[in-house]
Amino acid sequence: MSDQVENAAAEEEVSYGNGRPVHFEIHAADPARAVAFYAEVFGWQSEDWTEYAGMPYFGLRTGEGPGIDGAIMQRHGDNPEPGAAVGGGVLTMGVASFDEAAERILAAGGTLAMPKYALPGMAWQGYFLDTENNVFGIHEPDPEAK
Repeated sequence: MSDQVENAAAEEEVSYGNGRPVHFEIHAADPARAVAFYAEVFGWQSEDWTEYAGMPYFGLRTGEGPGIDGAIMQRHGDNPEPGAAVGGGVLTMGVASFDEAAERILAAGGTLAMPKYALPGMAWQGYFLDTENNVFGIHEPDPEAK
């Protein structure tokens, strides 16, 4: 094994045990609809893991490089009502263009939860609801944001 591979493996072990997020789950009353939404908006790829989980469960590959992968799973209960308090964590996805991502989200059936706003000197941020009424954010880095 090369030194680079061994070092990468050692670093992976160290960060894995220090609370670094390694997986996420999005709960959905209609998992197939949620998979289609995230595939259309962000290009995520999915694999059906229902056989292993014993319920509708779709593994997600969100891309290459820094970041994490996750899953969409069967929600045990109804989707939250729009405007309800967030009952879990909120995922925020990095995007190259806030406006283009917002267009894709709305075209795929998502809705606006909190309009685009500047994080001065850092980025543009905003929040949406997916097809299952889960809140998620998008974040476009921009040092000129005001």
